Amino acid sequence: MKTYLECIPCFLKQALFAAREATDDERKIKLILDAVASHIPDIPLDSPPPQTARLVYGPITEITGVSDPFRELKEQSIQTALRHYKKMKSAVESSIDPLRTAAGIAIAGNVIDFGSHQHFDLEKELTAALEKPLAINHYESFRRSIEKARTILYLGDNAGETVLDRILIETIGKDTIYAVRDIPIINDATLEDARKSGLDSVARIMSSGCDAPGTILDRCSPEFMEIFRTADVIISKGQGNLECLSDEPGPIFFLLKVKCPVIVRNLGAPKGGMILKDARL
Repeated sequence: MKTYLECIPCFLKQALFAAREATDDERKIKLILDAVASHIPDIPLDSPPPQTARLVYGPITEITGVSDPFRELKEQSIQTALRHYKKMKSAVESSIDPLRTAAGIAIAGNVIDFGSHQHFDLEKELTAALEKPLAINHYESFRRSIEKARTILYLGDNAGETVLDRILIETIGKDTIYAVRDIPIINDATLEDARKSGLDSVARIMSSGCDAPGTILDRCSPEFMEIFRTADVIISKGQGNLECLSDEPGPIFFLLKVKCPVIVRNLGAPKGGMILKDARL
């Protein structure tokens, strides 16, 4: 997926929000915005937005010395999701279709995204997910693929939703590798965040080797790429991973909430829509 002009003001908005999380020094915040703005003339419109987002977060660390400005927010979002774990787990276990219910819960968790918006009601989203239809519904293809699969690669996204990804992985009950970002960027999950969510008890956790808020394949490690190319099913969470992998062939299923007009236009789905999309369809 390419970068659209609408993405450019979003990069600046993200930079301002992240900068304020890193420091309350207005002079430093202005320097960060200046540094990010200086990259605007060179933003390639033919590359995915996460490629450019790397440039947004570099100046924050350089100017403030803070490498993980969302650390506290990530911790809060994980704890919030953990408070809903038992209730959502119970909903799955009592469902007539546990896999569909668990997938809906995982998708609803994608609302925890400080990159695209900072205000959300997780409890409301999770409650709605138990009844809300999918805006793009390739569930039957997903179910059949999961049934046949021996190995699953699960591409994580935001830290808080890893708790809800855990429920889906537990429901699938197959050998799963859970890939996270190599370094802190926005509120995307790292190895530390995934462990705090308890994912290490249900999946093998690894870094993709990528330092962007999405899975940019030419920035991933050889070890990750070997798994990516051989996995029977790839579950890709979130907009960032969709933006990077939308043109990739293979058994990729995109699970996400639609949160911006660019994705609305790209997928033809409404804002707020729950997506379970087979990349092959």
